[in-house]
Amino acid sequence: MLYIVPTPIGNLEDFTIRSIKILKEVDLILAENYNISRKLLNFYSIKTRVNKYYSNNNEYKYTLSIIKKIKKGNKLALISAAGTPNISDPGYLLIKSCIKASIPIECLPGPTALIPSLVISGFSINEFIFVGFIPKKKRKVKLKKLSEEKRTIVLYESPHRLINTLKDISLFFGFNRNIVLCKEISKYFQNTLRGNVKEILSYYYNFKKKILGEYTIVIDKK
Repeated sequence: MLYIVPTPIGNLEDFTIRSIKILKEVDLILAENYNISRKLLNFYSIKTRVNKYYSNNNEYKYTLSIIKKIKKGNKLALISAAGTPNISDPGYLLIKSCIKASIPIECLPGPTALIPSLVISGFSINEFIFVGFIPKKKRKVKLKKLSEEKRTIVLYESPHRLINTLKDISLFFGFNRNIVLCKEISKYFQNTLRGNVKEILSYYYNFKKKILGEYTIVIDKK
């Protein structure tokens, strides 16, 4: 069995009782970031052995060794540094390989920046499209295509690329398109900004401090 276990994206108390129970019971935890995960595991007195798992050149080879472990009867859990594995985080190859090997997979419900941002945006979310991080290559082509979408759009962005992304959004979506920026959900410096693209850009042009944190950008539909 492979368990996909979401971990808190901010407040360590945003962790389910069942998630803690499973992480204590499995034979091995696969973690995207060992040091970050160790803080969470120590907080809940989880003593299970931890191996690092992340996307790299050896991912295929390492995934095969994990499959062999599970085939021998071991129960493993996959966790990311924060949030749900496989959502803009490692996990895709392992999950796909487990399916191919007929290994049961269970994903627990839990933290992700996507859903809270959508809910508090105030936009129509009966239908939406999730993009994750906009790729560096063919970035403007991707945004141009997204500008034709008629559904609410959600994407993630890092602090050092935030201004450029907002500029690109203004270019393809227009200055008057309403957006919501959710910063550091469930963390101490959590903040939500609402307005059109021009207003949000103006806010950051006048921002006197270094831009920090992870951002979720929700773009209102046409």
